[in-house]
Amino acid sequence: MKIVRNVLLIILAIILITGITLFVLGNNMYKEALGDQTLEEVIEDIQLDPSYVQYEDLPQNYINAVIAVEDHRYRDHGAIDIIAIGRALYVNITTMSLREGGSTIAQQVAKNIFYIEEDRPIVRKIAEIITAFDLENKYSKDDIVELYVNTIYFGDGYYGIEEACQGYLGKSSTEMTLADCTMMAGVPNAPSVYAPTVNPDLTRSRQEKVISDMQEYGYLSESDANDLLDSLDEYYEQFN
Repeated sequence: MKIVRNVLLIILAIILITGITLFVLGNNMYKEALGDQTLEEVIEDIQLDPSYVQYEDLPQNYINAVIAVEDHRYRDHGAIDIIAIGRALYVNITTMSLREGGSTIAQQVAKNIFYIEEDRPIVRKIAEIITAFDLENKYSKDDIVELYVNTIYFGDGYYGIEEACQGYLGKSSTEMTLADCTMMAGVPNAPSVYAPTVNPDLTRSRQEKVISDMQEYGYLSESDANDLLDSLDEYYEQFN
């Protein structure tokens, strides 16, 4: 019994030391990413981009579509989502793969701004979490989702929703229709696959997932979702 207790204590000590070490490394990565700037200064620089779009200028359908497909509990959790992390761990363990990541929108903003080229995945994930907590402490939920849609990559060299709308749709992001909103919300998940210039059939498949999620989480009625799905044949003629 004493041996078992000692083994357990050793394991707990290893876990504790590993956790502390990863936290220190992640915090150092965040500090290095900031350099001599504060988080607020970094965000201000991003907001000065001519293509940056304010939250209130974006169609609400687009915001709803992004939240539904990327982080449907976004309004209900903080920097991290314990439920999503638990679900992702379960799926990844049972499928012996890395199918799900459990990242919140705040974590994705952190990655987009600071760590997109970082090749140390475990330390990067800790740094993303630390940064996400800082974002949640200093900015509102609307501010954070605004940052997300303005910094995410859409493929074809387009960063942010305004560049992507101009490039793919030939219109401003403020002019998006419901069909546009649901299509654009799906692209960033895998731009090399879902960009409409790559494979419109896969773009449409992803868009159908967005529409399904919007209906599931109460952003679209069943009739509106069905009407939108029925209109997609005509909508995709512009990409053929």
